[in-house]
Amino acid sequence: MRRVVATLLASVAVVAAVAGCTTAGKDAVAQGGTFDFVSPGGKTEIFYDPPDKRGTIGKLSGPDLMTAGKTTSVDDFPGKVVVVNIWGQWCGPCRAEAPALEQVYAASKDKGVAFLGINVRDNEKDKAQDFVTDNKVGYPSIYDPSMRSLLALGGKFPTSVIPTTIVLDKQHRVAAVYLRSLLADDLQPLVNRLAAEPQS
Repeated sequence: MRRVVATLLASVAVVAAVAGCTTAGKDAVAQGGTFDFVSPGGKTEIFYDPPDKRGTIGKLSGPDLMTAGKTTSVDDFPGKVVVVNIWGQWCGPCRAEAPALEQVYAASKDKGVAFLGINVRDNEKDKAQDFVTDNKVGYPSIYDPSMRSLLALGGKFPTSVIPTTIVLDKQHRVAAVYLRSLLADDLQPLVNRLAAEPQS
């Protein structure tokens, strides 16, 4: 058992070292849904195919970053591909990938693709809001400084890796996970393919 735990911790450490920023403090091992994620061999891109082999997540929702009193949720986008990006304004790779994410969002929103950010580890909400404004981010984000909304991701998801992007298909099953910052060319072909999949 100790060997299994040590191997898992080593995998997460490799991913954290390779991909973007990491967070301090204790990270939740979340429960919920049927998505069980382990990064095999320190991979920073994981794809789940065929579609009937994809796992689901639990209910992912939380307070909207930009609108007081509003709750934002994956359930707001029924029948749509959803790109979930976990970010923090303090994270350099998050700043670097923001224009690429916005580019893919603008090119895909009329094709049945939605984007949802999850802002984490930002205890000063106004700084996170400034990030959205300064980077002209057009899609909503959940404000989650404590990372509690990530409990919906379930299993062994390594929440210490920021940025992370999780792409859900039209049934909101996990189709891909990226544990690094992205370019538009990384993401656009995947969302195009998922948007073209039949609604089952």
